[in-house]
Amino acid sequence: MKLHELKNVKGAIHRKKRVGCGEGGGHGKTSGRGGKGQSARSGSSIRPGFEGGQMPLYRKLPHRGFNNYEFRTEIAVLNIGDLARLDAGVTEVNAEVLAKAGLIRADQAGLKILGDGEISRSLKVTAGKFSETAKAKIEAAGGQAIVA
Repeated sequence: MKLHELKNVKGAIHRKKRVGCGEGGGHGKTSGRGGKGQSARSGSSIRPGFEGGQMPLYRKLPHRGFNNYEFRTEIAVLNIGDLARLDAGVTEVNAEVLAKAGLIRADQAGLKILGDGEISRSLKVTAGKFSETAKAKIEAAGGQAIVA
């Protein structure tokens, strides 16, 4: 199959809805916007939860609990099997090396190595955390697991 041989699936292409072109088209007069009011005007968009100036329900109800979502620390997670994708010449592995190789994102706070997969060569791995199986597999392959 070549790019010029590709065809759209049946139903993928359909005519654009033409509004305001007479009642016979099915979208005439108010163009599918209902009657008058704020939502009938051009450029209108009302944020979710807005109740027309009345005190919204989400502000009436009591809020409890704690949410740390905005201030959480994101730790990059990598499996042992992914270390095999590194170049053969690499012997020392840390977050910078993995970010350059495209295995983790550079903006994440820490690095944790998990034990899924196999490792065959000896590597000196530096990370913030290791799972027990990951540490055992790295040392069984003749490498070092250094907690930094």
